[in-house]
Amino acid sequence: MLTYQSRNLAIGVLPPPADGPSSLLERIGNTPLLRLARLPAAAGIAPAVTILAKAEWFNPGGSVKDRAAWQMIRDGEARGLLTPAKTILDATSGNTGIAYAMIGAARGYRVQLCLPRNASPERQRILRAYGADLVLTDPRQGTDGAQQAARRLQQEAPDRYFYPDQYNNPANWQAHYLGTGREIWEQTAGRVTHFVAVLGTSGTFVGTARRLKEYNPAIEVSAVQPAGPLHGLEGMKHMATALVPGIYDPGLADRQLVVETEAAQAVTRDLARLEGLFAGPSAGAAVLACLEVARTLEAGVVVTVLPDGGSRYLSEEFWTTPG
Repeated sequence: MLTYQSRNLAIGVLPPPADGPSSLLERIGNTPLLRLARLPAAAGIAPAVTILAKAEWFNPGGSVKDRAAWQMIRDGEARGLLTPAKTILDATSGNTGIAYAMIGAARGYRVQLCLPRNASPERQRILRAYGADLVLTDPRQGTDGAQQAARRLQQEAPDRYFYPDQYNNPANWQAHYLGTGREIWEQTAGRVTHFVAVLGTSGTFVGTARRLKEYNPAIEVSAVQPAGPLHGLEGMKHMATALVPGIYDPGLADRQLVVETEAAQAVTRDLARLEGLFAGPSAGAAVLACLEVARTLEAGVVVTVLPDGGSRYLSEEFWTTPG
C-alpha cells in the first residue's frame, strides 16, 4: 500500500517553478468566447444580433480574477515589493482571493484574506483548501468592511505584508487591457460593436473597455451595477453607496445599466437550462444587461464576460426556484 505524509514546508524552502508552457499559471487567460444561441432567441433578439461571452471559469483558478491577481503579483515581484518573506494580504469577496491563494500556493507565498462572513461556503472552503488564512468580517459591511480590515492589518505590520489592494491597483485593470480586451478583438476579428461588463473592483470593465476603444472608438461600452445597495449579486458593487475603487473610471461607460437580483438569478438559471452554461449570478447579471442592449439593435456583436462558474454558489436557493 502506498503511503503519504503531508508536510508543512516553510515558505521559501522551495523556489517558485520556472514559468513555461507546462506551468499552471501559463493557463491564465485566452479563455473561450462562446456564442449564446437559445437564450437570445427566447428573448426575441433580432437574428442579426450576436451575443458572445467569455467563459472565465476556464482559467485555472476558476474565475476572471485570475487575470488581475496574476498581474498584480507579477508587478509586485518585479518592483521588489513581494518577497518570499512577505504574506500576500488583500480584501476580497472570494474570487480574487481564490486566485491569490492558487498563485500563492504555486509560487510559495503565504496568503491572508479579509472577506465578508457571508461569502458563499463553497468559496470559503476553496480558499481553505489552498491554505489561505481567512479573516471573516461583518457581512453587513460587505467588501467595504473587508477592505477596512485589510488596511488595518497592513498598517499594523507593513513589513509583514504585500498588500496589492485590488481596488486601487492599476495592475488590476491593466491585466484586462493587455489580455481580455485584446482577446475579444482578436476572437471577433474586430467585429465587436458593444461590450458589457459588471462592476466589482471595475478592473474588468475599465481595462477591457479602454483597449477596445483604442481599437475602435465606435464600440459602445456598458457598465452594469446592482439596482441598490442591498442585493444578492456577490462580487458586484453599487457604486453610489460603496467605497468607490480608485481604479474606477466613471466617465468611461457610454451606458450605465442596473439589474435586479431576482432577474439576474433567473437569467443565471436560464444560462444553465437553455445554453448549458453553468455560471455564477454575476454572469447572469452580465447577460441580462446584454439582452437589454441587444433589444435596441437590429444588427451587431455584443460581447460580455462571465466572471465565474456556478459551482461556487450551489448552496444558494435560487437554483431551485421555479421558473
